[in-house]
Amino acid sequence: MTAPTPHRPRVAVVFGGRSSEHGVSCVTAGSVLAAIDPEKYDVVPVGIATDGRWVLESGDTQRLAISGRELPHVDGERAAVALLRDQGATDLVVADPGSVPEVIGAVDVVFPLLHGPWGEDGTLQGMLEMAGVRYVGAGVLASAVGMDKAYLKVVLRDAGLPVLPGVVVTAREWERDPAGCRDRVAALGYPVFAKPARGGSSFGISKVHDASELDAAIALAQEHDPKVLLEAAAPIGSREVECGVLEAFDGGCDTSVPAEITVTGDHEFYDFEAKYLPEEATRLDIPADVPEATAVRLRELSARAFEAVSCEGLARVDFFVLPDGELVINELNTMPGFTPLSMYPQMWAATGLDYPALVDRLVQLALRRTTGLR
Repeated sequence: MTAPTPHRPRVAVVFGGRSSEHGVSCVTAGSVLAAIDPEKYDVVPVGIATDGRWVLESGDTQRLAISGRELPHVDGERAAVALLRDQGATDLVVADPGSVPEVIGAVDVVFPLLHGPWGEDGTLQGMLEMAGVRYVGAGVLASAVGMDKAYLKVVLRDAGLPVLPGVVVTAREWERDPAGCRDRVAALGYPVFAKPARGGSSFGISKVHDASELDAAIALAQEHDPKVLLEAAAPIGSREVECGVLEAFDGGCDTSVPAEITVTGDHEFYDFEAKYLPEEATRLDIPADVPEATAVRLRELSARAFEAVSCEGLARVDFFVLPDGELVINELNTMPGFTPLSMYPQMWAATGLDYPALVDRLVQLALRRTTGLR
């Protein structure tokens, strides 16, 4: 392990991005920027605009909050930011249009708060690996596997972990043989859920009650990803429970108390509005009201999933508790949301680690990480 840098570490908080979760990422960044200790870290907010432009963003956390039903966004007209690798260090360089670039200084840690493709999926992590920059969270492979729900099922199933059955429909297959795709989905038994394979925040997800709704559901999912996962719905009476995993300083991992999500009102499932808009009817029970043996099993399976995917830093593991008490893993998120309504920080707060301490631990874990292959 490499010791932390002796000076006040410079942390670049990177957010926004090109995915449909751009606004959610900005809200997450606002929460982290408000919590990170400016006396302990030199914090630099870096935004990625929807066109991919990197800019030196505002640290104004109010600007990065949800306003009514409107999500914030990165102002792509701000001064451009680049990473410059020189003599063993990677510097942040800033330049206004037409001005001489200014070197801010070496970056000790990047805190990537991007959700979805082009950020949470290993692409940004790969760039940082090539630049020799430490960063918070999972590496290239774990990020890619966690982002792709279809491959996540393969990895978890191979590790002996329980998952729901599903089939993948690619854009090529749907164009070449739609009837065959419909037959494969029908074999799962309706209802099913149609999901963008590499999406998040419940964008593009719909519940398909019967075959008449399938084509429209696939079309909706394809607006976010040409690769679609069709997944068997959990039985009626199943409960949605989540558990947080956090890397330990000794190389192992710790798990949080589990939490249960109950969606009420007009929502059939935990969709975008239920997740992020405070006026929507969602009840969170932390800790989840489950038998002690079930809570222990949830935490055990969460740690096993974390290790199976080779995660680092943090992850949130989502489960269904079936009516018979059996557990199946729904998803694993390598960069779960950090908004004020997000489950991950709330679970850790209930476990005894408050939000500022959680942010600090993630940065400290990254500072202790070696660069290169691990």
